[in-house]
Amino acid sequence: MLGPVLLAAARSDGIRRLVSSAPVTRPVVNRFVAGEQLDPTLEAVRLLTDSGLDVTLDHLGEDITDRTEALRNRDAYLSLAQALAGEGLGPRAEMSVKLSAFGQALPDGHDIALANVLPVVEAAAAAGTTVTLDMEDHTTVDSTLAVLAELRKNFPQTGAVLQSYLFRTEGDCHALAGEGSRVRLVKGAYNEPATVAHQNKADVDRAYVRCLKILLSGKGYPMIGSHDPRMVVIAQELARRLGRKHDEFEFQMLYGIREAEQQRLAAEGHRMRVYVPYGTDWYGYFMRRLAERPANLGFFLRSLATRG
Repeated sequence: MLGPVLLAAARSDGIRRLVSSAPVTRPVVNRFVAGEQLDPTLEAVRLLTDSGLDVTLDHLGEDITDRTEALRNRDAYLSLAQALAGEGLGPRAEMSVKLSAFGQALPDGHDIALANVLPVVEAAAAAGTTVTLDMEDHTTVDSTLAVLAELRKNFPQTGAVLQSYLFRTEGDCHALAGEGSRVRLVKGAYNEPATVAHQNKADVDRAYVRCLKILLSGKGYPMIGSHDPRMVVIAQELARRLGRKHDEFEFQMLYGIREAEQQRLAAEGHRMRVYVPYGTDWYGYFMRRLAERPANLGFFLRSLATRG
């Protein structure tokens, strides 16, 4: 029951100010966010890659309604691409972007977001890496997939995220399961209405498995974004049945969550990619992590109790 409450709080400016200013919050955020600045984040990336893990980096920010802020987010990613090239991390580190951080919610936001993300995708290619477009709430899906189609004309390695809790996602999986496509499949982490999304966890899980079958049966490169042990096992079994080699798909998990499982999968020969967020605008991301799993919320509340 707390999940929808926390997801609603993720977009509350008042609760944002309260949580962000609480002295006990920062140590807990550090579990899920690699750093506020790029340099310490790159140190975390090196530790992960040295241990056999790949990464995808997300400069935190979303729901931007100011053109100047959208440009600052674009420039942060351009700096990230330059740093990855300088560190030689391109083959191991990708970038994930939220188009709402690039101005998607502004008037004419679709065109603004496309104009802002294009130089980032170009810079990523020059650094020897690529970009995946994160998916946000259901109102942004059509615009995000249209931006993806435009980017893939010249940068076919550009990826996208699909969320199994949306009713439409099986159709989107069929559309994106073609040659060269890269799709990260997740369950979904926004507070969606019953008119567009499954509300029951079991229904979301069943939809996730159906989507997995579509993607693993296709000709693209599936990226399995899940911490659910059952989904990991199902994905492994489906891949085996369908003749998928370990380098023809990958697992993805969030920074700071199920780290032992990440190492186990990598040790088995799977490509294991860690989603590494960084930056100062961590509030929305942090609240969704609390909403996703009771264990995360318990971790936060125990920290409040012990540090308060």
